[in-house]
Amino acid sequence: MGSWGLGLRREFLAEFAARSTDIQLDFVEIAPENWFGFAGPAAQELERVLANKTLFCHGLSLSIAGPQPLNWDFLGQLRRFLCDHNAVAYSEHLSHCQDSQGYLHDLLPIPFHEESLRWTVARIQQVQDFLGQPLILENTAYYGSFPESSMSELEFLLAVLDESGCELLLDLNNLFVNGHNHDYSSEAFLAALPAERIRYFHVAGHFQHPAGWLIDTHDSGVAPAVRALLRQAWHRFGPRPTLLEWDNDIPPLATLLKELEALRRGCDD
Repeated sequence: MGSWGLGLRREFLAEFAARSTDIQLDFVEIAPENWFGFAGPAAQELERVLANKTLFCHGLSLSIAGPQPLNWDFLGQLRRFLCDHNAVAYSEHLSHCQDSQGYLHDLLPIPFHEESLRWTVARIQQVQDFLGQPLILENTAYYGSFPESSMSELEFLLAVLDESGCELLLDLNNLFVNGHNHDYSSEAFLAALPAERIRYFHVAGHFQHPAGWLIDTHDSGVAPAVRALLRQAWHRFGPRPTLLEWDNDIPPLATLLKELEALRRGCDD
């Protein structure tokens, strides 16, 4: 049996905290930087949730592949937060989100070539040494390609995993979106991944643009094709912790729990 989790959002935090002992989920996930120095009722509600659920942290601000120096003040706050809240995992995105002007509040693509690989691997190793734990990186949705890229997305990801020793947060919605938009087989990509490096799974909803391409929106239920990909992943790699992300147009908590139950049944069949 795998474990199941939900991205914990402020929109339903109070209800989740009040019902946390009865909600049949194993873990919750938060963006830790959104909680640095936070106090008051929301912080108390988070503590009530964490009294009953395991905490995974999924960050937005590391910019692991970006051109700017690593933010060591941020990493110091992060290390304290992970320790203080007994987080069992810290994941981030294989992308960048910062330039010389500051944070860009978006996850931007990176070129897939040798120089980018060397730069990213070195930064991953620095972060892992500082945190004292493996960094878990997510395959990120991207919508354009760099002409200077000399590797495929898969080749780059496999090299990062192999050379840095980091782990993989396999986002199956991103995998499907990228496969559709960049014309590769999601199933073949899945088959090439090293099972021993996959820490957990994400699933989410996406939107199809009228022009045909897909956008990773996190604003709807999980599409049938992504559900099928999740079942394939469970069959190939075995049950792994699986989390539902729903970040926009967030429905009532009851709807989210129903969606998770449907995902669970689909994987148990």
